[in-house]
Amino acid sequence: MSQHERFDPEDHPELEQTDFDRLTTKGVSRRNFLRGGAAAMGLFLAASPLAQAVAAATRPAPSTLIGFKAVPASTADSFVVPEGYVAKPLISWGDPILKGAPAFDESGTQNAAAQAGQFGDNTDGMSFFPLGEDRALLAVNNEYTNYEYLFAHQGKQDLTADEVKKSQAAHGVSIFEIHRNAKGEWQVNRDSDYNRRITAYTPMELTGPVAGHALVQTAADPKGTRALGTFNNCANGQTPWGTYLTCEENFHKYFASAQDEVELPSRDQRYGLKAGNRDYQWYRHDERFDLAKHPNEPHRFGWVVEIDPMDPTSTPKKRTALGRFKHENAALTIDPSGHVVVYLGDDERGEHLYKFVSRDKYNADNQQANRDLLAEGTLYVARFSANDGEIKGQGEWIELSHGKNGLTAENGFADQAEVLIFAREAATQVGATTMDRPEWVAVHPDNKAVFCTLTNNKNRGKDGQPVGGPNPRAKNNYGQIVRWWPHNGDHTASTFDWDLFAIAGNPTLAEGLYAGSDNITADNMFNSPDGLGFDDAGRLWIQTDGKYSNKGEFAGMGNNQMLCADPQTGEIRRFATGPIACEITGLAFSPDHRTVFIGVQHPGEDLEPSHFPAGGNSKPRSTIMVVQREDGGVIGA
Repeated sequence: MSQHERFDPEDHPELEQTDFDRLTTKGVSRRNFLRGGAAAMGLFLAASPLAQAVAAATRPAPSTLIGFKAVPASTADSFVVPEGYVAKPLISWGDPILKGAPAFDESGTQNAAAQAGQFGDNTDGMSFFPLGEDRALLAVNNEYTNYEYLFAHQGKQDLTADEVKKSQAAHGVSIFEIHRNAKGEWQVNRDSDYNRRITAYTPMELTGPVAGHALVQTAADPKGTRALGTFNNCANGQTPWGTYLTCEENFHKYFASAQDEVELPSRDQRYGLKAGNRDYQWYRHDERFDLAKHPNEPHRFGWVVEIDPMDPTSTPKKRTALGRFKHENAALTIDPSGHVVVYLGDDERGEHLYKFVSRDKYNADNQQANRDLLAEGTLYVARFSANDGEIKGQGEWIELSHGKNGLTAENGFADQAEVLIFAREAATQVGATTMDRPEWVAVHPDNKAVFCTLTNNKNRGKDGQPVGGPNPRAKNNYGQIVRWWPHNGDHTASTFDWDLFAIAGNPTLAEGLYAGSDNITADNMFNSPDGLGFDDAGRLWIQTDGKYSNKGEFAGMGNNQMLCADPQTGEIRRFATGPIACEITGLAFSPDHRTVFIGVQHPGEDLEPSHFPAGGNSKPRSTIMVVQREDGGVIGA
């Protein structure tokens, strides 16, 4: 997620320290709260393995799955990993990846053509695609860019046409080959024919129910089938047929207008669109971003985009059947029935969790036949229920299909394309649960449980966002991780059971729910869980994008971090800490799990004093780190 969406206590002065103390110490004890949930299960515990697993997760025990010594919180301008591990930079913003591209220039005066051949800025979600035992492709999202470092003038003046193009080239996706040398070290192959940059002006194909609809037709594309570019690409997904899924998140920030007032429909305002979003300045020299002139252009963004990394000439496809919102990632699994299921979070306060089920089935014997499985299917949104005072319960997936559940012309939805373009409005219509900013979703490798980070929500308890269920705290500035089990292991089922795997908090300052769940201690506390992923052994990796002030409610948490959890015991250990003012986001494992690639986004944002990774007086740069064990062993074991 972008730094602009992160929780900031300055946004709500009602959480001054005295009020924070009042909220936490008067609340129910976190231990009693969790025990109350278990007690309410009563005799059900004796008969249900699921309920026993839920209860066990509230009683952390030493894990045999996690085998490293936890690192302490840190405020240093460095990337810290456990004893016995080594971390090295693989690639940083501005490093060349296309043939003939120049080296990075710290002056900020390089032009758009240079950036178009270089690794994009602010690395986020990424996936590893093997080419052989010692060769692979990395597909990496470049979410956004920091003008204070991109330009010599730090964004303090009107951009030129080339500077707009440069900003657009810093966004999108970077695909590049890496190889492992005789020492076992991974390096970038800058001369590979696979290397590719996909930017805010790369041609894309619209597919699925929205393709050709009047609401995506523009003067430049009267047929409504060919979009231009992708940007604010947050997290990712990977398909078993070898393609990369990149997810468009905060697309609204790039649309603006020279006019002070542009009348927008309420359904567009729901996505944050307004004429005053002028920080990126793209509208000055790329007319399609002017809301007054091209009101349909925003409808062409906010999608999941499917890319074939093995074919640099291929056209990326925007999969509209998966719905339009601020996508965080796309967690794909194959249901036992053969249908493809994709879990999706909408990263906004009070928005929703979604699920897509493909119309057709996966064919393991013919991967080419799977290439359009994401073009057609059914989208669902989640509704959670729970008894008062419990943080477990049941849930249901509500179908978002035109003509069902009130999604009719009488209620403002003329057809299925409108349901998908305005998925948020459709979710409200069917009564979905408002969530505390759903971010990454991850499916356990046993395919039985699904986890999702709910990063924070300063608005919980107001604005029609009730406290309770999976969102148990008002003014939630720490976040939590929800998990659910599809009934009978069927990911296409309409019902599920859920609980909270972890409630982040600060047990050194507070009691009750603001201290966190029992698996949160002074040694592993964190705020704003964001990135999430499993390795093949079932270790859950948690990355944070929270407040790094290390004071007030966040005292003792230090810089953003990456943690490892055992889903069975509930234990959580801190694995890595990042440099000053960064977010830790994006992870990918080599197939042998002896290497993990970890993203460090926006070190030194807002001119904070970071010089990562080069040190000295160098400009801070978003970087992918390569982490390995000194003994060559499996990461985390």
